[in-house]
Amino acid sequence: MTRYCVFALLAALPSTAFAQTDDTAYCNKLSALASRYIGSAGAEGRIAPDLNVLGATQDCNKGRTATAIPYLEKRLRDNHITVPPR
Repeated sequence: MTRYCVFALLAALPSTAFAQTDDTAYCNKLSALASRYIGSAGAEGRIAPDLNVLGATQDCNKGRTATAIPYLEKRLRDNHITVPPR
């Protein structure tokens, strides 16, 4: 019986890791879009980065996709930017 439990746990690990990789990839895609299109005009006509988007990007890089993804999706939608499919 114990052997079956261990096997079931080991079988579940790759799918969990795959889901985290998918979330990270999606988060990075959202982050790239937000970094490119969301900002404010700075001095000399340059675009200044949005510090909240930078924070969400750092969250993506640290694996905190559960907080970064909803924030980035909302910011993109609020700025009339199409959110890519998940």
